[in-house]
Amino acid sequence: MNLQQARIQALCQELKLERVATDWDPIAQRAAEQEDSFADFLERLLQAEHDARRERSRQALLKMATLPAIKTLEQFDFHFATGAPRTQIQELAALTFVERVENIILLGPSGVGKTHLAIAFAYKAAMMGLRTRFVSAADLMLQLMAARRQDRLREYFNRVVMGPKLLVIDEIGYLPFGREETNLFFNVVAKRYERGSMILTSNLPFTQRATAFADDQTLTAAMLDRLLHHAHIVQISGESYRLKNKRRAGAAHSQVTVTE
Repeated sequence: MNLQQARIQALCQELKLERVATDWDPIAQRAAEQEDSFADFLERLLQAEHDARRERSRQALLKMATLPAIKTLEQFDFHFATGAPRTQIQELAALTFVERVENIILLGPSGVGKTHLAIAFAYKAAMMGLRTRFVSAADLMLQLMAARRQDRLREYFNRVVMGPKLLVIDEIGYLPFGREETNLFFNVVAKRYERGSMILTSNLPFTQRATAFADDQTLTAAMLDRLLHHAHIVQISGESYRLKNKRRAGAAHSQVTVTE
């Protein structure tokens, strides 16, 4: 490395131009070989820095989203999940509902792909540069209760509940909430109402929703009123993916047993 290259390296470090520091020399050599203009060279160099920063931002947003796994809409098996409304799901995948501050409610029995779809929406939102947060209903309650005990409830609401552009809450209704938990969850819904989009998954139909919220019909009705006011209801029916895989494994095992 000559003195000029060292000076360029030092300037890039000071200006935090990581990709410029690594790419300027090969891009300059290619520009010289192709007899490109200085403007062409500069554009390619700046584009490389822009792309790198965008990718770092995506990875940071993805980490903040706390997804349990990476799942995409392309991986969703519509051929098996014939009870999933494909057209509606693909329309929602444009994520325009987030800009309109609307909600998605994914309903259906266990194993039909609700969580897969919720994760896929959240993953796409993060890749599009939207601040996103994924949390199960059980973990949300544990975190809210802990924040209350530590007198940090306001901080938690500001950071976790109101911070994300899209908040995904998975598996509502699998475990019933007590009175205090129900009040906390109502506050989550009320604070995000017409301020931020939510995606919720649940195995409970609306007629049974009160059983998950301390059997409080009044509070449940007020909560549903806010959730459903600007919401897309995605009703999914069909067999469980997990049972399908178990049946396949069982069939394979039976074949091996017969052969033996």
